[in-house]
Amino acid sequence: MQLQSLSPENDIVPRKSLTITTDPFSLLSDQLLLHILSKLPYSHHATTSLVCKRWMHLHGRLVQSVKLVDWDFLESGRLIRRFPNLTDIDLVRACVRLPNNSAIWLSHKFLSIQLDSRFLSGGFVSGDDLLPPDVIDEGLRIVAEGCPNLRKLVLIGASEKGLSSVATECLTLQELELHYCTDLSLRGISGCQNLQILKLIGSVCELYNSVISDIGLTILAQGCRRLVKLELCGCEGSYDGIKAIGQCCQMLEELTLCDHRMDGGWLSALSFCGNLKTLKLQSCKIIDASPGSDQHLGSCPTLETLHLQRCQMRDKQSTRALFLVCEAVREIVLLDCWGLEDETFGIATICRRLKSLSLEGCSLLTVEGLDSVVHSWKELQSLRVVSCNNIKDSEVTPALATLFSVLKELKWRPDSRSLLSSSLEETGMGKKGGKFFKRA
Repeated sequence: MQLQSLSPENDIVPRKSLTITTDPFSLLSDQLLLHILSKLPYSHHATTSLVCKRWMHLHGRLVQSVKLVDWDFLESGRLIRRFPNLTDIDLVRACVRLPNNSAIWLSHKFLSIQLDSRFLSGGFVSGDDLLPPDVIDEGLRIVAEGCPNLRKLVLIGASEKGLSSVATECLTLQELELHYCTDLSLRGISGCQNLQILKLIGSVCELYNSVISDIGLTILAQGCRRLVKLELCGCEGSYDGIKAIGQCCQMLEELTLCDHRMDGGWLSALSFCGNLKTLKLQSCKIIDASPGSDQHLGSCPTLETLHLQRCQMRDKQSTRALFLVCEAVREIVLLDCWGLEDETFGIATICRRLKSLSLEGCSLLTVEGLDSVVHSWKELQSLRVVSCNNIKDSEVTPALATLFSVLKELKWRPDSRSLLSSSLEETGMGKKGGKFFKRA
């Protein structure tokens, strides 16, 4: 049976075909879908990238930071194609040719790698364990050409040629971290006109050894004049290198020295850092072996914060020289410093403009030493004392207690053992196992 139309043939209006799709997101543009995906939590990015090829491609455009493990992924060009908008790249792990199937894992604050049982006199990582310089240079060329908006780069064993290509192409590079570099390789970063944060890691104890001396410090000072933060780890040098940095890098605000190998007399060169606001010393076996006379030390009038962490402070002469150079400081932080006795701490009265003091892990300091110093600081507003086990609450004097009452900020937790005892007092624990174990 065929139904006849009630209207004439010339009045029939053809119907438009209706297309039904199973993927509603296909109706959205890439820009709109990319905006939606960017609103998801970071923990969901990996799962959403597995939905389809389109979503995986869009996810790659959202990724801006990468820690590379496989060098072939960079050399083949897949890194740039997969993540075209990278601004932060870490190439250190990919440059180290060590076994990936080893059961020995070395974790350091600078580097985490797998090792074999071999150990050389120069450390776990030698020059032979790194990729050849020409291979690293070619990888840096690929990164420089594919990531023109790069802002941060971390690498190891780079040469002058590879760093020059990065400096030429990546004009927005602001932060650079170099491991296992030499003096001459630093000539490559002289073209980084916008570089603001630089971290040089020359030698790391029992890990690897390389030499950065006054030559390298002078090269970087003349080439990177817009530095704001500079960190030197395991670097050699002397008065001349620090002086060159102070004279050329006039915008430098923060200087960090970690496990330095500086020659004696380097402290007096800090007076050339006319805009320095923060000085940090970390893991230094000695502050200055031969600081010289007081009249030749000079000072840093703009310095605001002095931070010492895990430093040897047994040498009273170098400690006195440090406080003299930093006499205008407003904040002092002493964290796990060895040899900080009452007499050594008393030298800090040189810093008469101090407003904030933080002490943590200074086990040799007593209440008597603290009391004799804090009263000399008329502008003190903040005091923090944590885990200084030789400071007892029972020894606090009335004058010190009165000072505590007028401070704007106070954190007083000096004796961690007494704090633990008081917290366990009601539980019955800590009494030779009396709560859980009974003699038969």
